[in-house]
Amino acid sequence: MPPLLDYTTLRVIWWLLMGIVLIGFAVMDGFDLGAGALVRVLAYDDDERRALIETFEPVWEGNQVWLILGGGAVFAAWPYLYAASFSGFYFAILLVLLALILRPVALNFRNKMDGDNWRALWDGCLMFTGIVPALIFGVAIGNLFLGVPLRYDDTMRMSYEGGLIELLRPFALLVGLVSLSMILMHGATWLSLKADETIAARARKVLGVLAPAYVVLYLAAGVWLAWGMTGFRIDGTVITGGPSNPLLKHVSISKGWLSHGPLITWALAAATAAVVAALATPFLARRGAHLTAFVTSSLTIAGTIFSAGFALFPFLMPSSIDPKSSLTVWDASSSEHTLGLMLFVTAVLLPCVIVYTGWVFRVMRGRVSLEHIKKTHGMY
Repeated sequence: MPPLLDYTTLRVIWWLLMGIVLIGFAVMDGFDLGAGALVRVLAYDDDERRALIETFEPVWEGNQVWLILGGGAVFAAWPYLYAASFSGFYFAILLVLLALILRPVALNFRNKMDGDNWRALWDGCLMFTGIVPALIFGVAIGNLFLGVPLRYDDTMRMSYEGGLIELLRPFALLVGLVSLSMILMHGATWLSLKADETIAARARKVLGVLAPAYVVLYLAAGVWLAWGMTGFRIDGTVITGGPSNPLLKHVSISKGWLSHGPLITWALAAATAAVVAALATPFLARRGAHLTAFVTSSLTIAGTIFSAGFALFPFLMPSSIDPKSSLTVWDASSSEHTLGLMLFVTAVLLPCVIVYTGWVFRVMRGRVSLEHIKKTHGMY
């Protein structure tokens, strides 16, 4: 009996699932990263800062589930990508992990002692743990378009010929700023929905700056991507259902990423949706449609990530020093049996995660008021 899904279809499904999980992480963990990064910007005294932190402190750990899902999916479904990224981006990933480790430390130690200097120290750590991951994730995506210095020899041993400093190229830094502005916008949108009205009003004002800043940076990155840099293209017949061996293809370098590729129209559509949603977000927040504004902010994230994925397709990690060693959807996956089994498990467990997450946020609905924080001051 033939399988319900062939190898090519399974690879495309897992490529889409990887994007969906990345969006889930950026949406769910993005708002608490962005809100934490704004703790000393939107809150003017200690009560306000504690109220701001309380908007995300009860849920941030649950949001990390999406990061674990993403890492597990890449490890199991895309082993070549996992090995290359965790080797090549080792120090960048280490910085992200250090920031994520520092986050619960800051949340737990901030209120252990009184004193402005003590709490300012941990507030600064919270800002650091919000800014650094958002920036580094964007820099990593930018480097995928530039190509990373990896190669495979004839025995399929990978070597990486770069370091942390080499990742900080101008275009990659621009994409990092796109990511940072997007996450800060998402955090401000969350605060306009959940924080005390005093803080929420300031968040709405900041949204009027962050949303246009994101749009300008995003469009600048798109123009640069289309006309200011080279892209990668697979030459000849593409074997979509063959074995996972990156060396069984020929890749050439051409002018601009947006001049070729099977999903460029989809990339432009996703980019348009991201820009429109971003511009709508501050308008909706000012009109009092805070939940709708959060939805459009989430759509901005989804459109941004999908536009990058569609523009890259079928590449996952192009190689700048040996183009034929580039990793693509067609030659970097696990076996057909593994992808099929994992798809069944995901179909069972992912809805459980989504339903439970929805229930948690329903229970936690409503604003965190300054009055409540002041009444419970002695409990901290």
